[in-house]
Order: sequence, then structure tokens, then C-alpha cells
Amino acid sequence: MIDTHIHIDEEAYAPDREEVIARQRESGVEGMIVPGVNAASVASVMEVCRTHPGYCYPALGLHPEDVKDDWETQLAVVENAIRAHRSELVAVGEIGLDYYWDKTYKEEQKEVLRRQLLLAHELNLPVILHNREATEDCLRILKEIQMVNGKCPNSKLTGVFHCFNGSRETARQILDMGFYLGIGGVITFKNCKLADTLAELNTTPSLRGRVGERLLLETDGPYMAPVPHRGQRNESRLMSYVAEKLAEVYDCTVEEIITATTNNAKRLFGIK
Repeated sequence: MIDTHIHIDEEAYAPDREEVIARQRESGVEGMIVPGVNAASVASVMEVCRTHPGYCYPALGLHPEDVKDDWETQLAVVENAIRAHRSELVAVGEIGLDYYWDKTYKEEQKEVLRRQLLLAHELNLPVILHNREATEDCLRILKEIQMVNGKCPNSKLTGVFHCFNGSRETARQILDMGFYLGIGGVITFKNCKLADTLAELNTTPSLRGRVGERLLLETDGPYMAPVPHRGQRNESRLMSYVAEKLAEVYDCTVEEIITATTNNAKRLFGIK
């Protein structure tokens, strides 16, 4: 398994970070992708990834919740860091739009997203996208960038919709643009309809077989731990519960899900 989204650099892991990483290795987790969220996280992401080369892979970006009055300063620092560390990065992220908590900086969020997407395209890096209550704007901006840089959906701009929990139609548009779906602990939650959505997608003639080629496992650790660990600090090894749920959806073995999602992660992020 590869955890395609874990904030292992954050304070929640500070007391026992090395023990946590060792525990994941022992549990069969092959690697972790560690996304940044702001200027301050550049140092912590790069430090943990350089401490564990070939296991922790860095991504850098400005998260929409960190787009405030100082967004231009924050973005400049992050953009410079992305260029400076290009050879080490596997993605630009975590970037995107979030209108759930606060819409004060809605227009600024869109500008920041556009600029980071263009940078990712320029540097030929995939993106890790955060989308909460902003699906229409997020898809529209992605399509705009793809059309500018190549006939959609053939643009080289690609990436993953992190923590996907959207509708069948949203998933179809994402897949049509060449993007991936990041599946985490939410699929195990009692009232979550994501499993049904994925099952329906897999029966759609135009999508049959394609859906499994575009799924990634992730935790969003330390958040979003799956049932039966919901509410606890999340760890990469707990993706096994997500894999079990996906195996039910696709009527296959857990091992097949792990193999497929691991290969997908290596393909998208260029991991050998």
C-alpha cells in the first residue's frame, strides 16, 4: 500500500513520529506522500522526507484554508520552494478550494488555485486537490487550465481529487479529465454513499474497467481514521479497512485492491 496523502510532518505525530513511520513499514505500507499546506510547512515536509528518502515523498502547495490577507506573500514563498525543490517533489499540493468554513477569500482562493495549477503544468507535476463545497468552481478552473495548455482531456495536467466523496456525475467528469480519485476512511462511515457511487460507476458502460485504474488509497492522517478507529489519530496501516471496503465494492480480493491502487500511485506520482 502507498498512502497518497498523510500529514506525517504535523504536530499530531511529533511525540512518536519515528515509531509511527516504523510501524507503517512493518505493516506493509510501501510509502507515504506528504503534502504541504502553507509556507511554514515547507521546512517540516522537506525535513521528514529527507529523513526517510524513498519512503516519504514530498509535495508542496498552499491549501485553500491558508489563503488569507497575506496570501500573496504565502504563495510567493510556496512557489519559490516548489521551483527550488522540483527534483525532489512528486506533486504540487495540497491545493484547491474550500467554501465550507469561510467564503471571505473565495476569489483569492480561485486565483491561488489557478496559479498553482499553471505552475504544476509548467513543471510537469501532478496536483493534489482539496475540494470542499466548491465542486463547480474547481472543475471549471481545471477545465480552463487544461484547455489553455492542451485540448481537454489530453492536457498533461493531471492529479488526484483528495478525499473524494462526490456524486457519480462529479466522478465521471474527474475521470474524463484524466484525474484520479483519492479514497480514504470516509468510505467506511455509516451514512457514506461513496461505496454505492463507485459501484454504480463501475457498471456504466463508458467507465467500466476505468474506475479501478484511477483509485488511490489515502488517509489524510492524522484525520479521518476509518471505522472501527474513527476519532483516533489516523495511520497509514489503517488503509487496510478502506481496501476491504473497496474489495466488497468491486467483488475482488483485498490483495487485488492493494496491488491496483499501489500501481496507480506509482504511475501518477512517478514512484519507482
